[in-house]
Amino acid sequence: MSQRTRIKFCGLTRAGDVRLAGELGVDALGFIFVPGSPRALTLAQALALRQAVPPLVQVVALFMDPDRARVHDTLRALRPTLLQFHGREDASFCASFGLPYVKTLPMGEGVEAAEGLATRYPSAEAFLLDGHKAGEPGGQGVRFDWARLPTLPKPWLLAGGLGPGNIFEAVRAARPFGVDVSSGIEGAPGLKDGERMHRFVQEVRRADGCIADS
Repeated sequence: MSQRTRIKFCGLTRAGDVRLAGELGVDALGFIFVPGSPRALTLAQALALRQAVPPLVQVVALFMDPDRARVHDTLRALRPTLLQFHGREDASFCASFGLPYVKTLPMGEGVEAAEGLATRYPSAEAFLLDGHKAGEPGGQGVRFDWARLPTLPKPWLLAGGLGPGNIFEAVRAARPFGVDVSSGIEGAPGLKDGERMHRFVQEVRRADGCIADS
């Protein structure tokens, strides 16, 4: 059976970028609700972007240590299909909103082993491995050593420093269930670059083809 690596574009802020991602066959689109992030959305912006999402594409709402009211407000505006938590949220909080969720595991230096941290989130749908340190926001474009990949009980996505120039190598080396990219396909924070978006998807599919032929 051939591999098909799932692709998630994160940190979208413009409807045109959302539509192009759909045309490229991207599986999931991440919308950020972390105050202070250059890609953070207001609820009004989230509503407008949601209307640009094509059918059958996962809509992911990303939080970092939010209060419960903020999550509920976002659910009403965005109507996500999946939640993603980047902070110190515990499993009961993550699971309390009635939607499947992805929990980010920091892979930076000096962090707790991902295998141990993952055991605290048995209800997670999947995990996302990012290059930041514990307590820091993800999406910083920091690559970690792919030789340190943990063995996890759930599907996982690779993130951190990915872009069109290295995603072929990353998919072939790590064999992730999915990949997550934000800054690597941007011209400026929150502003995606159409050519980089195209190239990223092409390189993922090229890697999938090489794996299938090997």
